[in-house]
Amino acid sequence: MIPFFTFPPAIRKVIYTTNAIESINAQLRRAVKTRGHFPSDEAATKLLWLVLRNITDGWGSATHDWKAAMNRFAIIYAERFTDPYR
Repeated sequence: MIPFFTFPPAIRKVIYTTNAIESINAQLRRAVKTRGHFPSDEAATKLLWLVLRNITDGWGSATHDWKAAMNRFAIIYAERFTDPYR
């Protein structure tokens, strides 16, 4: 956790908000936990499919502060960045 706080706030915000896999798992767990038990495997599968469908609705937009984070990454890790237009 300590290395996370060594990054500037712009980078921390993007790193924190782009953890998509953990976010999906948390939402799936929450949906299953609130329902308790299921009458069949098909009912559980349908619930997970519906939750995934709702999660993916918001995937069309990019992370809001990505530009600020990329600028900070370019300053901190200049030797790792290359100009894609060269």
